[in-house]
Order: sequence, then C-alpha cells, then structure tokens
Amino acid sequence: MPLSEQEQRLLDEMERHLMGHDADVVSADGSARALSYRNIVLGSLTVLVGLGGLIAGLSTQLIVISVIGFVVMLGGVVFAVTPSRRTTAVPSAAPRAAKHPQASFMDRMNDRWDRRQGH
Repeated sequence: MPLSEQEQRLLDEMERHLMGHDADVVSADGSARALSYRNIVLGSLTVLVGLGGLIAGLSTQLIVISVIGFVVMLGGVVFAVTPSRRTTAVPSAAPRAAKHPQASFMDRMNDRWDRRQGH
C-alpha cells in the first residue's frame, strides 16, 4: 500500500531530521559509555601475559599452564573491550530525564520532535 503524499513528506522530513541530528539520536538515552584507554592498555598487557603463559605451557607440555594462559588472555580481551563505568551526561538529555524520569526513548524523541515543530 503506497503512502499518501502527506505521509511520504512527513517520512522524508523525519529521515532528514534524523540524518542531520544523528548524534542526538545515538546519545539520546544518556547511557552511552565510551571505551577507556586505560582499560584497553591494561587489557592488552593482560592478553600478552596470557599469551606468554599459553606459549610456556605448550612448550613445557603442561596443559594446565596453557589453559590458565588462555583464560588470562580471554579475561584481558573482555577487560579491554568493557566500557568505562563513568557515564558522560548529555547536556540536552539531562533536563529531560529530570522532568520525566519514566519517559521512554520514544516519548523523549516525540517530545523533542514536537518542540522543534512548534506544537
């Protein structure tokens, strides 16, 4: 079923708006967490230590040391890719969260759309 002209125009306008304000859409929930360079460096060092344990276990034919080295490597990778616990507050989203603590993502987006349209 094709869209009416008004629906198509509204859809095009919403798409342009979303593409123009992609950062607003991505960070609207306020829970975006960035990777920490500290975690990446420490995780990488842990992976190298685990790799050394894995190689040492293989060269001495001690399976237990190899398994421990692998587990340490896996833990280093998980630690490196885990986002930091600190959340970066989005200035435009912070007042909205205070006004509507139970508002869903779509409710906040609809409110923002209505404010920009002058409703």
